[in-house]
Amino acid sequence: MSDAPQSLQLSLVSHTNVGKTTLARTLLGRDVGEVRDAPHVTEFADAYEMLRTPQGETLRLWDTPGFGDSVRLLRRMQQAGNPLGWFLGQVWDRWLDRPFWASQQALRHVAETTDVVLYLVSAAEEPQAAAYVTSEMALLRWVGKPVIVLLNQLGMPREHALEQAEVQRWREHLAPFEPVAQVLPMDAFARCWVQEGVLLQAIEHCLQDEQRALMQRLAAAWRDSRLALYQASVDALAQSMARLAAARQELADAPGLRAGLRRLGAALGLRADERNPALLAQAALAEQLDAEVRASTTQLIELHGLSGQAQGEILQRMASHYQLTLRMDESKAALIGGALTGALVGLKADIAAGGLTLGGGLLAGGLLGALGAAGLARAVNLVRGTDTSWIAWNAEALDTLLEAALLRYLAVAHFGRGRGEWERAETPAHWKPVVEAALAAEAATLAAVWAGRGAPASGDEVVAELAPRLRPVIDRLLRATLEQLYPQSPMPHSG
Repeated sequence: MSDAPQSLQLSLVSHTNVGKTTLARTLLGRDVGEVRDAPHVTEFADAYEMLRTPQGETLRLWDTPGFGDSVRLLRRMQQAGNPLGWFLGQVWDRWLDRPFWASQQALRHVAETTDVVLYLVSAAEEPQAAAYVTSEMALLRWVGKPVIVLLNQLGMPREHALEQAEVQRWREHLAPFEPVAQVLPMDAFARCWVQEGVLLQAIEHCLQDEQRALMQRLAAAWRDSRLALYQASVDALAQSMARLAAARQELADAPGLRAGLRRLGAALGLRADERNPALLAQAALAEQLDAEVRASTTQLIELHGLSGQAQGEILQRMASHYQLTLRMDESKAALIGGALTGALVGLKADIAAGGLTLGGGLLAGGLLGALGAAGLARAVNLVRGTDTSWIAWNAEALDTLLEAALLRYLAVAHFGRGRGEWERAETPAHWKPVVEAALAAEAATLAAVWAGRGAPASGDEVVAELAPRLRPVIDRLLRATLEQLYPQSPMPHSG
């Protein structure tokens, strides 16, 4: 008995030019084969490692030549047992019709070595219009292995009910064909990684005894790998949102800072009358946001093994989404100092134009009355944690930015490797309300996180404090979103 690690074999087969190699790239997470719009691109069957356990057990995916004339191919395979049929298949076709010969070789390989067949069809056409399916099902019946049908070319992700209706049409059409064990959506361009777990489970159900146990171990290896990637993505999003929450831009109180911001305003094309301190600070904060969104998206792209970089996504300033904190001018504090006396014990007062609400603790015992006007200004600035005026994103803006971050994660997590370099595409309309509902359920928690930002000595301190608080919230948001979008593809859990 051999001690070599065990292996399971999958064969990816289809009619010609339906996208097998593209889907193989997506499932494998790396570039394999040649992808172009032409039949018989894959001349010979090629094997690639899809999964590996820590013990060295593997799941291998074979990319095969597409079926061409399936009626003729079936006839040739059925004739292979007689001398004339052998001559036609092994000699005549090899020299005069090489693509047809390659299809025969691939089909023999599938019959001899494959454990489960993945049969890819184009969902871009109606089941009844795909006339080749009937004859190719006869070929797969000749192979004699369980078949999982994968629906490719589904287009932009749609609501679960709409996609399931299309899947159901194909299930009903394929029900009479004995080899078919399951029909699943698996678009090469826009599938979500959680759908791969359903595929692995379907493969497991096609196997028996030791092979099923082996597939369970392979699926566990997939789950561990995908969870590690998912958790790294959650960490990246938490760090990014913490940086955005900590971002602030000082207003141009100092001459040097004012001059620097004016140069930025000129670079951004702002007119001279737009270069006041508040507008300049807003422009600088928007520039920071643009850089952060690019960096965060590029990090997600790299984590998912994709290529390409995020382009600029912040096209205009979010004028209503700023939180302004103004330093109290001690020379002007006398204008309000007289209004604050010991009689205001426990009162919450909005001090100056910054909108800062102070609790009774600072006002208790007539403390402010004793400080005097200039002392009051110093105390307010001390409580705010700043001796400058500054601008930051308010809670509404951070909620909006978190929603955008979740949608960007979905875009990256759905991107099929076969598409080439990652590009930002239009977000499917049904994603947004699902993300909004998840955010609504966490509204109170997020409000507390944003309110607790404070103003410590450095932004790094804010990030270090906020990121661990944001991480479990983002985890819950993404899990709730994916489970709502793919109720039949549950999120894997560790352990």
